[in-house]
Amino acid sequence: MLNIPSQSFPAPSSQQRVSSSGQSGRSKVALKPGHSLMDWIRFSKSGKDLTGLRGRLIEVTEEELKKHNTRNDCWTCIRGLVYNVTPYMDYHPGGEEELMRAAGIDGTDLFDQVHRWVNYESMLKECLVGKMATKATKAIRAIIPPPPPPLTGLSQPTTLAPPHDKDSRPRYDWFQTDGTVHLVVYAKRKIPSSGCTTVDLKAGVLRVEVMLGKMSYIIHLCLADEVEGNISVNTASSVGKIQVSIRKQAKGKWTSLGQPMEFHNTFLLKKDRAPYYRDCVLVSKTDVNHNTHMFRLQLPRGTVMHVPVGKHVYLKALIQDTEVVRPYTPVDQDLTAASQLSSQESDLYLMIKIYPDGVFTKHLNSLNIGDHVSISGPEGPFTVRPLRDVTHLYLLAAGTGFTPMARLIQLAQDHDSIRKNKLLFFNRREEDILWRCQLDELAANNDKFQVEYVLSEPCESWTGRTGRIDESMLQDFLKKPDGSKYYVCVCGPTAFTDLAIRLLKQQGISDGELHTFCG
Repeated sequence: MLNIPSQSFPAPSSQQRVSSSGQSGRSKVALKPGHSLMDWIRFSKSGKDLTGLRGRLIEVTEEELKKHNTRNDCWTCIRGLVYNVTPYMDYHPGGEEELMRAAGIDGTDLFDQVHRWVNYESMLKECLVGKMATKATKAIRAIIPPPPPPLTGLSQPTTLAPPHDKDSRPRYDWFQTDGTVHLVVYAKRKIPSSGCTTVDLKAGVLRVEVMLGKMSYIIHLCLADEVEGNISVNTASSVGKIQVSIRKQAKGKWTSLGQPMEFHNTFLLKKDRAPYYRDCVLVSKTDVNHNTHMFRLQLPRGTVMHVPVGKHVYLKALIQDTEVVRPYTPVDQDLTAASQLSSQESDLYLMIKIYPDGVFTKHLNSLNIGDHVSISGPEGPFTVRPLRDVTHLYLLAAGTGFTPMARLIQLAQDHDSIRKNKLLFFNRREEDILWRCQLDELAANNDKFQVEYVLSEPCESWTGRTGRIDESMLQDFLKKPDGSKYYVCVCGPTAFTDLAIRLLKQQGISDGELHTFCG
């Protein structure tokens, strides 16, 4: 086991520094011309020797790894595999400084803090030196309960009761009728009414993931017999019970629910699990403005997934034989759609700006209706718990940083304690403003909601606010009546977010009153 250094990562001055609100984000530095992601993909596939070993793979000792710790000779280890990242220095979006934090050491923990979701094996496969001579990854912090005793099918769900033990770990049970089979998860705590459970059924394999705070409970089984593809999920939030119901293809009794598969009946920290992807179908693409589209993606039959407010998903695509992954925050179809959605909703809506030089967005924009996109389950640390007693919700968004705010605005409309919800929305030009008509209509018809736009490149006819975020602007925006309890959410480009956080702290906003969405 290699020692993880005690120095902070990223560095205090780093562009990738974890925000004080506890949300880590991957930020970018300016790259030299000709050093984009696509340039790296082309360079890595040019046939050049990127390891310096002429194609050999070696076993690397801890002592050998330590020798390669300079800018011009930089090796690092991620999950037991050693890479020569020297050629990648000028292409890394986070800058040279971030890679050097892991020079000559096991960089697994450092990597996971900022971009656990990045497929480094694909990005750096031409830089692979070999594997560590000794195990270099940290042991997964898993809490694995003993397998449940063999169960017989029970005819009625009313005969089931949560296990009477002092163990706080989730447990599961099952029962059946001639035509249906039901899996019941006991979370042993109160849970949200929707959004904490994702179910995937494909080719007879059932995967159920229940998110409980920072923990993830998995049921993963190859079912005992054939079933139909449709699934229903019912949640009793106050008692922490989730029931997954599936129809059998042929009537009859099962002697078991099925055979356990990888990670079955495990309770892990969510960050210790790799994202799980399913193939979704692009069913429509509509214009939001001149450079932003709404992508409507249909989940596969057999998948039930509701992305909670403030959570994001990862989209993954193979671009020139390299897996590229990007995070996006789902929105609803429009600002009035939230109350009309059912927990079994099968479509995701993603509002995505297309960048002319963006590798991933150009790929998405090239997709045809009916093409497939790989999408992960819900990710991210945001929780609505801090909003429980909030009276004033303030939202600061720049550009497509509006996307996590859209559903927060909808949530605030139905949240009894929130008396005022204000959005300060920054854009370059008037035509860049997303969902302006909907925002204006909501503000005109709802006394609780207020929106103000700020443009950095206004036209001559613009009469609203101009410029960039500053102290006086926030003083006007953050009205804090006596007895109020407020909360502030921020999302936008790195420079905007960093400045906004600093100004908010100067206004007396504490870490407990602030959440930063980082992409």
